[in-house]
Amino acid sequence: MRLSPLTLGAVALVLIVPLLLPASSFYLSLGNYVAFGALVALGLYLLTGMAGMTSFGQAAFMGLAAYTTALLTSERGFSPWLTLPIGVLVAMAGAVVLGGITARLKGHYLPLSTIAWCMALYIVLGSWTELTGGHTGLRNIPPVSVFGLELSDSRSFFYLSWFFALAGAWTAWNLTNSRIGRAMRASKGDAIAAASFGVNPGALKLRVFVLSAVYAGVAGWLYAHYQQFINPSPFSLEASIKYLIAAVAGGVGSIPGVFLGAGLVTGLEEALKDILPVIFGRTGNYEIIAYGLILVLILMFAPKGLWPFIERYLPQPRPITPKGEGLPTRMAAGQPGEVLLEVSGLTKRFGGLVAVSDMSFQLRRGEILGLIGPNGAGKSTCFNLITSVLVPSEGEVRFKGQTITGKPPYAVHKLGLARTFQHPHLFPEMTVLENAALGTYTRTTAGILTAMLGFARGEEQASLVEAYRALERVGLAHLAHQKADGLTVGQLRLLEIARALASNPEVLLLDEPAAGLRAGEKRQFAALIRKLVNEGVTVLLVDHDMELVMGLVDRLVVMHYGEKLAEGTPKEMQNNKKVIEAYLGEAVA
Repeated sequence: MRLSPLTLGAVALVLIVPLLLPASSFYLSLGNYVAFGALVALGLYLLTGMAGMTSFGQAAFMGLAAYTTALLTSERGFSPWLTLPIGVLVAMAGAVVLGGITARLKGHYLPLSTIAWCMALYIVLGSWTELTGGHTGLRNIPPVSVFGLELSDSRSFFYLSWFFALAGAWTAWNLTNSRIGRAMRASKGDAIAAASFGVNPGALKLRVFVLSAVYAGVAGWLYAHYQQFINPSPFSLEASIKYLIAAVAGGVGSIPGVFLGAGLVTGLEEALKDILPVIFGRTGNYEIIAYGLILVLILMFAPKGLWPFIERYLPQPRPITPKGEGLPTRMAAGQPGEVLLEVSGLTKRFGGLVAVSDMSFQLRRGEILGLIGPNGAGKSTCFNLITSVLVPSEGEVRFKGQTITGKPPYAVHKLGLARTFQHPHLFPEMTVLENAALGTYTRTTAGILTAMLGFARGEEQASLVEAYRALERVGLAHLAHQKADGLTVGQLRLLEIARALASNPEVLLLDEPAAGLRAGEKRQFAALIRKLVNEGVTVLLVDHDMELVMGLVDRLVVMHYGEKLAEGTPKEMQNNKKVIEAYLGEAVA
């Protein structure tokens, strides 16, 4: 991994600045609090910036770890280093309980539950005087020792706190640039699309929620042993709001942004404690009002936070085209003509509306099967039933003899089915290469811990090589490092096909892939599909372009009002009176 000049400069500052200040300097003390806040904000970077979940309970997880280490070290004589994993595990346990109930829910349920959680823990910590000391708190927490040296002053503890902060940034960066990081961003933007290429969005969100509690737990452990005294106040709802404001103000979608936000809010907090009482003429906790006003101003002039605003003026790294070996193929051998996909009696009712009724057909290995019909015939609904996005009212779908009805979409994809959507489901903030690399998710295995520790870089490089090859196959390799939000509609459809190809599927299900393509692009698309079939891919195709469909497919299934109207070769369908009357309008020469 090559370190940027910005990263090297930050590390140099952390190493040199403490040597220039007195050991008990106020600024070193402030630097420690910035490090604690940055760790909590890093958890929010993963939770909010990457996975799209909002939590007001991070200070509560911090408090769980802080009280755990305080109780075990001051009353039980445990070593502080032993209580670090114990405190983090307690924070994780709290996140598992809370996240298991709410992390998979959409909308406001998670923020509301974390508010209630933070308030409840604050009340418990403040009222359980026998265990936690109530609002008086716990004292005599021992300092941390490193090689027999007690870190009892701000300078020595500064190196420890910033070691953890920079290690947290490194692990978060590794996770961001991994299969898990891409999956997190995809789940944030479109959970259905993420499931279509093998991600289990619910399970991933729970793991990220727990991971954010780990960062907060480490911050709580550091806070307790730096202060050597704790009470419930630093772990209140107000503190959680402060951490969230810090992350959002600095730029919750970037690692430098959350560090910038933590420094900004921590510094302002100290300054405002002196300034605001003078302005208002009385003492009080006015900081939260000032935080809100500052956040409003930042979001007005820098909607994504301060760091993205600053970053645009910094030199950008030169993109590198991935090279090397790709991923091992997972294409299964089989007999040409054997039944791969079988749809039997498929029916879907939405209340009194029957969208699909008693649909049955077979898809054989090595063929291109077209599914056509007028608008509203139920073709896309049928696609969603086959890929388990929807659960059928009746009937079943079998893939290679195995019933897949009722399996979640990510489990269906793992079997070797890849799909595109009627309207492209892509992620505009990600590059074209990153979008294509999402398709390699089920072909790779690195978990969260492996990725965070940097042990998945070889697999990640192979994934990017595979994604780049998929882009070459569809003619988008020259746009690999461009953001997807700059693509035309036709290019977006080709990118969605590239993502599907990167998964190395046995069956490719294409939902109106030629919509928006120009005549030349359609010819290239047809040539691409024929090439894929020659390479062993089987295709189920929905499209309205009759010239394309009739010249490309081997067989057709015609739908009308949710039912199968006819099935046969293109020539047979062109001369079928029912098909002509319902759809084609006249025989095609």
